[in-house]
Amino acid sequence: MTNLTLADTGALPQVFALQQKIEHLSERGYAFGHQDTTSYGVGWRHNRDSYTSDVYKVAGDFPLVYGFDIGQIEHGREKNLDDVPFNTMCALIQKAHKDGGIITISWHADNPVSKGDSWETTIAVKHILEGGSHFEVYREWLKKVADFVLKLKDENGMLIPIAFRPFHEMNGAWFWWGNPNCSPDDYKDLWLQTLQLLSVEFEVHNLLYVYAPNLVGTTGEYLLNYPGDHVVDMLGLDLYQHGTAKAFQKTLKINVEVLRIVAETVKKPYALTEIGLDRVLEPLWWSTILDPTIANMGIAWVLLWRNDSKKHFFVPYPDQLSASDFKIFSKKRHVLFLGDEKV
Repeated sequence: MTNLTLADTGALPQVFALQQKIEHLSERGYAFGHQDTTSYGVGWRHNRDSYTSDVYKVAGDFPLVYGFDIGQIEHGREKNLDDVPFNTMCALIQKAHKDGGIITISWHADNPVSKGDSWETTIAVKHILEGGSHFEVYREWLKKVADFVLKLKDENGMLIPIAFRPFHEMNGAWFWWGNPNCSPDDYKDLWLQTLQLLSVEFEVHNLLYVYAPNLVGTTGEYLLNYPGDHVVDMLGLDLYQHGTAKAFQKTLKINVEVLRIVAETVKKPYALTEIGLDRVLEPLWWSTILDPTIANMGIAWVLLWRNDSKKHFFVPYPDQLSASDFKIFSKKRHVLFLGDEKV
């Protein structure tokens, strides 16, 4: 499957190595990922004395894929939108990478026109494209993104390769870059402009670019905003369970099949870039609902969303309703955690 070209024509060798690593994951199964897994969890936040994760507390292993979000970096703030200091995030990314983990970063950027958050849907995209009233604002924001990404170096001073997932769920109505608030053509222009500014103007060459809509029904829906094979490295899809397990499994199966068909056509690796059931109220969700629906579908990874509190979490903490099932799930040979990289 390996493509000899990446979206960033100046991509560093370690970015090609990451792409190959991702492509080979699906030969063994799929990797387990979790958002903010070492940043905080139910009842704790990272501190210098302890490096942990709710995943580790329950399964005795860390995820293989670590998700982070750089929302608020655009303002030069010290902390992201979930109160994680960027200095801490940098250290946690370095640790995860050193351990053999894969890093993926999303960006819940504020609305550059209204100054509201990502979910404030005042029309903005057309104004931040070159020639628009807020182009310079956006350019300055991307410079801050670049500055952060270029700080992510390993102990040898080599830049850490990152799977970057900007402007996700663009087919939904809830973000300012979402379709009702942004035409597909403007979205594609935003993607190209972002890639151009980061890679050419700001010389960021340690990113893979991940395109990830929210749930779809057809390949046409999936590709509506797709900016082109030459500027996308990996395909993603975000999908949460909101109703019954049966309905979720049916929707998930359709969506993974759409994702697989598109990915095989364009010859790119693919992942479930956000997924989950808030508070995991189904005790056997892991082994009877999630895994049977996605196993053997060629997915590189599945990334569960964050554990904010007992009222909002997507991975079990000790003694939670689904914790014992999660342990069983984590031991399946085809479900890859960090320890499986060291075997």
